[in-house]
Amino acid sequence: MLNIEQIHSHYTAIRSRYAERDGKMQDVLAIRSGRMQDVYPDLFPDDGPFNEPIVANMVDIAARDLAEVTAPLPSFNCSSSTMVSDAARKFAEKRSKIVAGYIEASDLQRQMYTAADRYYSYGFVPVQVEVDFESQMPKIRFLDSIGSYPTIDRFGRVQSLFQRMLKPTQDLMAQYPELAYAIQDRNNPTGMTEIVRYHDKDQDVIFLPGRGNLLLDRSPNLLGECMVRVVQRPSLDDNPRGQFDDVLAIQVAKARFALLSLEAAQKSVQAPIAMPEDVRELALGPDSVLRSQQPEKIRRVPIEIPQGAFSQQALLENEMRQGSRYPEVRGGNLDASIVTGRGVQALMGGFDTQIKTAHSMFARVFTEIISLCFKVDEQLFARAEKTLRGNENGTPYEIKYRPEKDIKGDYTVDVQYGLMAGLDPNRALIFGLQARGDKLISRDFLRRQLPISFNAVEEEQKVDTEEMRDAMKAAIAGYAQAIPVLAQNGQNPADVLYALSTVIKGRQKGEAIEEVVAQAFAPREVPTTEGAVPGSPGGPQAQPGLTPSAGGENLEGIDAFGNLRGVAPGQIGQGGRPDIQTLLAGLTSAGQPNLQASISRRLPA
Repeated sequence: MLNIEQIHSHYTAIRSRYAERDGKMQDVLAIRSGRMQDVYPDLFPDDGPFNEPIVANMVDIAARDLAEVTAPLPSFNCSSSTMVSDAARKFAEKRSKIVAGYIEASDLQRQMYTAADRYYSYGFVPVQVEVDFESQMPKIRFLDSIGSYPTIDRFGRVQSLFQRMLKPTQDLMAQYPELAYAIQDRNNPTGMTEIVRYHDKDQDVIFLPGRGNLLLDRSPNLLGECMVRVVQRPSLDDNPRGQFDDVLAIQVAKARFALLSLEAAQKSVQAPIAMPEDVRELALGPDSVLRSQQPEKIRRVPIEIPQGAFSQQALLENEMRQGSRYPEVRGGNLDASIVTGRGVQALMGGFDTQIKTAHSMFARVFTEIISLCFKVDEQLFARAEKTLRGNENGTPYEIKYRPEKDIKGDYTVDVQYGLMAGLDPNRALIFGLQARGDKLISRDFLRRQLPISFNAVEEEQKVDTEEMRDAMKAAIAGYAQAIPVLAQNGQNPADVLYALSTVIKGRQKGEAIEEVVAQAFAPREVPTTEGAVPGSPGGPQAQPGLTPSAGGENLEGIDAFGNLRGVAPGQIGQGGRPDIQTLLAGLTSAGQPNLQASISRRLPA
């Protein structure tokens, strides 16, 4: 375990190493904030009407757009090594809901917008798992890239992290009143104080390097592992580079050109008036009259602006978009089509590849962060009984779990942004349905790849339940269609009508369809005396009309399998309607989804 002198020495060395990186990050922050004169003071006058930029801040616009597209969270699904048994499925489903509880407790979705912004602007963003002893839960927190100095080994593992912050001295004294005498700065009592936090596998330390390494707090790391991970943009070396490091000067040049153009226009309007010598009086204002024998010579002195200045502005605009990899079509000027390739054209300039790359970087870190949350939960709160409440896929849920029982050393999680990440929802759905229709992927794979977050295991159970209910309703509708056939063959349809009316009344009361059907079609027998032979007088008799007849294949209108003649098995009741895949997976010649519905009825040959 390092002492405070060793920690300070390490902090001094690593901050000196990243001094150039810190300067570039401060420049990005200043330009995105509109303070371009702070970065290039020689290009902007200190005072006057032309000291503020008057052009759109493309660096800020591109960074926000990229962050907003990247920010939606992926799907987090836990799976077991053997998913064939119901116990394994329930174990994986419960762990998935525990992960959802971690995410909701950490407010991770809201943090992602700022984290993605810092990822593109500064080239990296650190994330840490902290322990909340009050709620007995691990919390995920993205840290500020500015002032963060991670130490990463050759295997990409974070060994330690320094986090430098500036806080008002008065606030710091209020937080640590027992050390207020040592924190105060008599020369500048209302100023800012540098505070440094250090974290590694052994300890967490907070100290003030400007106050003789004054130690504010020190606590051991109970997990024994560095709980920090770093999402870093790919680069040629170990130094992270932001998306806009190379286009800052271009943005400033655009702003300067715009100010010069505005200044030229102002001077053109306010230029002196040239008049011939015979004009003795100068009348100003609207409808004024100037008398002269040479009126064509009365004019303002023109200011010659070279045409190359305007072409230079267009060149700067093009260089800005190429350097920041932000295509012009992000403004929505072009339509997209899958068939003609306009969808690729609408995402040209590397915009979609940037999103996919960022998703890959975040997905890898999310996998490690969730594993850390599982470890913290199991090792620190193993026997604590916890209750998680949340909302998943529009449905609220509540679970109770105990980490030592429901985590049980399984720290794995599947993080998927999906194959359709970067596509708009309409085309993502069409692409998935086409792949499903051609048997390229399974339903479970498509669920996990959709750009929405839900529990794939639970959703599969809901779909199976809905399909069984639909099959049950189709069977009841087919039973109702058989009433005329039974009447034609001399059967009594009263029992059929009674069963159907029972189903309708049960549904009107709000009972589940499976419960109503079980009550209406339950086999009932007439009680008899003990020892009677079934089928004999006084023996048990099945209620007529509710059990299939042994001679059903001889009834007119019913085939040997008990189906109505002339009606395909899949079209009983309300059959014949195309599913959503038939509606959406088809494309017109223009590349738009085919939304025309048709009903086709097929008869078995």
